[in-house]
Amino acid sequence: MRDFRLAHTANPDWRAGLAHCVAQIGPLDPDHRLGFLYVTDRFAAELGDIATVLKEVTGVRDWVGTSGIGVLATGQEYYDEPALAILVAACDPEEYRLLPRLEKSTAPMKEAHGRWMEQYHPTVALVHADPRTAAVPALIASLAEELGFVVGGLTASRAAFPQLAGKVTEGGLSGVMFAGQTAITAGLSQGCSPIGPVRRVTEARDNVIVAIDGRPALDVFKEDIGELLARDLRRVAGYIHAALPVPGSDTGDYTVRNLTGIDPKQNLIAIGAEIAPGDPILFVRRDQMGAEQDLDRMLRQVKQRTKATPKGGIYVSCVARGPNLFGKDSQELKRIRDALGDFPLVGFFANGEISHNRLYGYTGVLTLFL
Repeated sequence: MRDFRLAHTANPDWRAGLAHCVAQIGPLDPDHRLGFLYVTDRFAAELGDIATVLKEVTGVRDWVGTSGIGVLATGQEYYDEPALAILVAACDPEEYRLLPRLEKSTAPMKEAHGRWMEQYHPTVALVHADPRTAAVPALIASLAEELGFVVGGLTASRAAFPQLAGKVTEGGLSGVMFAGQTAITAGLSQGCSPIGPVRRVTEARDNVIVAIDGRPALDVFKEDIGELLARDLRRVAGYIHAALPVPGSDTGDYTVRNLTGIDPKQNLIAIGAEIAPGDPILFVRRDQMGAEQDLDRMLRQVKQRTKATPKGGIYVSCVARGPNLFGKDSQELKRIRDALGDFPLVGFFANGEISHNRLYGYTGVLTLFL
């Protein structure tokens, strides 16, 4: 992957915005084969038309992308406004393959690209998925087992839920696979900070936690969040969350799930995931300081793995991050630029983020081409 070209703009008229982006990209050569296209959900219904025009005007053959509540570019966030972000890459024709829509299994991938996969041993896939498809977590896990690592995010929209991988579809997931020799690295930043130790669920029913460490669940919860919040549990909504540690993670990763109910009379807690006796759990808080610290940690780790400024990148951030967590004036994206340099980067604010083999929430997933 080489010679990345970046373009982005905010414009209520997608045709005018697209013309501006094409001018930013400038003249391309035949090696510019792969493009990433992200639009805000104001243009979700027009994603196919935008991709068609881009293909005709630029000559870039293959496009992947989706829509988000906002789109991202180097040092710039366009949140909840009509906008486009485009990244075009020059690459060898055998360096990638578009991933067809997967709805139930990875079989269509192997049917379409089995011979290429045997020859080039793809290890990374960048995917976009429909949040309405219940099978998406299982598809992510299956795809990661086949390849090794998956990055991407769930479409975020108040209208259509399009995915672009050569053509526009809805449902399941789709995207692009990269050959094993492609130099890629990725990082995951949590948007929450632990406020207590990792504990063990000792009694639960579906998503309702009855006991933790052999004690009533709500008693343990109050102990971890502190006396001030425990006095008025209404204050924990949107601020305190449950976190489920990722088995085998050597970096302490966890998936965040919302608290969906508290029963003070029976000392019960309900969370947005099924949980079973023996499962580990901890409680986390979502605030700006913790998110900034963890983003900086991730950027330091990524920088240690890169020997120079990245050639290009994709960043998928939770819709609850960005201006909702880091403040206005594109602070999250500026933090990335300040740490890693001024390189071409695009992305979107997603309804869930994908890293390695699972679906996360409240996180930022950074993918870099080196």
